Amino acid sequence: MRRSIWWHYQDSMTDAPHIPNFALYGEGEEPNPAGFCHIETIAVRSSLHDWEINPHRHDRGIQVLIVHSGEALVTLDGESFTLPQPGFVAIPAGAVHGYRFAPGMLGYVLTLSQDIAARATGGNDPLRSLLSAGGHGPLDSESARRCGVLAEEMLSLAQEWQGGGMLELALAEALLRSLPQGSMSIPRNSEDDRRLAHFRLLVETHLKEHRPLSFFADAIGTTERTLGRLCRRRLGCSPLEVINRRCTLEAQRLLRYTNATVAQVSTELGFADPSYFSRFYLRMTGRRPQAERSALTED
Repeated sequence: MRRSIWWHYQDSMTDAPHIPNFALYGEGEEPNPAGFCHIETIAVRSSLHDWEINPHRHDRGIQVLIVHSGEALVTLDGESFTLPQPGFVAIPAGAVHGYRFAPGMLGYVLTLSQDIAARATGGNDPLRSLLSAGGHGPLDSESARRCGVLAEEMLSLAQEWQGGGMLELALAEALLRSLPQGSMSIPRNSEDDRRLAHFRLLVETHLKEHRPLSFFADAIGTTERTLGRLCRRRLGCSPLEVINRRCTLEAQRLLRYTNATVAQVSTELGFADPSYFSRFYLRMTGRRPQAERSALTED
């Protein structure tokens, strides 16, 4: 049985599962440095790869795709969808994504380091939600026109000044704010937003350490009970469910996008016993890890 095009990566030099991590696709596996800002047309890079960008991630980078014409199939953490024309997709840091484009399509790819979030003005700024959670959808004619003008101006800056510095970042912010805000969830309380953002950052940082809830509550300066109320009120689930869902997502990424064994994925995520990991995965997804792997061998 022929393997899917999405079945790719294995680091043969180590036992650790490995998903390619780029600042820019195909240009060395380095994270996006602070202040990183890059824009190019879709055609510049994708035409070199037969209009197909294989699954990869930007651990400290955010990517926005603006499509004006031509079909774009997006794969985002295993889910596939076609962008409307015109349309956009914002990819949050760490999400595994790939693209398949119609030859000759028109559009732009904007890649930014995560510190662009510092330009958000408080907890109620929809820019914060877009950058942390991502989004996708259609662009109305005025938004598409404005995004095109800003993108072309950024391209001109890059060509003339070899990077436009603060002006380039200001234009990037203007482009992000031109995207439909209906695709963004707006936080209701800035203090809650700060605490949740801190909690989620700690979950990312300590995901493989299996820390107790008391660790997270102490780190954000609250109690386990208050953290539980906050998560249930804002996220509709418990703090433990937040951690378990994030761990499950990472396991799913490793199972889908690497050739690591279930035991290797278990070890990578800090589980001492592969059988316990398998039961955990079954409880969270309704599938055994082997079933996730088997599904990807089908075209």
